[in-house]
Amino acid sequence: MTFPDLDAPVSPLRQRLIDDMNMRRFSRETQRNYLRDIGRLAAFLGRSPDTATADDLRRFQIEQQEDGVPVPTANSIVSALRFLFIHTLDRPDLARRLVRLAHRRNLPVVLSRDEVARLLNATTCLKHQAALSVAYGAGLRVAEVSMLKVADVDSERMLLRVERGKGGRCRNAMLSEDLLTLLREWWKVGRQQGVMHRDGWLFPGQHAMKPISTRQLYRIVVEAARAAEITKRVGPHTLRHSFATHLLEDGTDIRIIQVLLGHAKLNNTALYAKVATRTVRTVTSPLDKLGLFRPTEISPGG
Repeated sequence: MTFPDLDAPVSPLRQRLIDDMNMRRFSRETQRNYLRDIGRLAAFLGRSPDTATADDLRRFQIEQQEDGVPVPTANSIVSALRFLFIHTLDRPDLARRLVRLAHRRNLPVVLSRDEVARLLNATTCLKHQAALSVAYGAGLRVAEVSMLKVADVDSERMLLRVERGKGGRCRNAMLSEDLLTLLREWWKVGRQQGVMHRDGWLFPGQHAMKPISTRQLYRIVVEAARAAEITKRVGPHTLRHSFATHLLEDGTDIRIIQVLLGHAKLNNTALYAKVATRTVRTVTSPLDKLGLFRPTEISPGG
């Protein structure tokens, strides 16, 4: 038994799994990832994953390590399988057999403010500039940018409603005056082009009835960075990293940044303190306060 894409023929187990994910408002991308990762176990077993035993799960994870599956990928598979066994199959005993692996997190790549400005100005059309400006100006994930609808822009409360966030969580993101001005400009142009509708996507894809894809947004960022002569390895998430880091450098409370980013754990937000160089530069070292190595003034008669 395999777990193909969301539009494939539905088995009873697969349908129950999709229903459980829909009930928790998981995004389409998250659902596709969970189905793919559960399909890995099904392929390993050669049968339906609801027949798995504790020993099957142990052998499956050992084989993954031996095959060199990266730690983040292995942990994503664990998340998908835990959801299956806890929520769909009501087998928490099996979920406890799945082992998450510790891994060293690399520091995120962050652009300077000048680099962000160059990147946004290097986009080739207003839609692309507006989409990347939302990623940076509101700190949204690439999937969240893709799934925004026109109705999610709340100009009265100056908020962006993110109803398809990670893990199906909803939140309000900030909407600045400049970003609202840009989105209104894009609305006018999009209406003239016939691709924007009041009940439609904020950033339509090649077909107006579908949103822009995350893959296309990735290509847009890479091409804009290349045009702006930015040598750092840049992706859509780089703009979200830069948003959080720049807020922290400006003195915004880290718990506020946590809420704006939609982080469930403060530890995830605290990572940005390690790359907030402006914050580091504003701190006076206790060594400097000793005054031991300051050049002494020489008196005129000395």
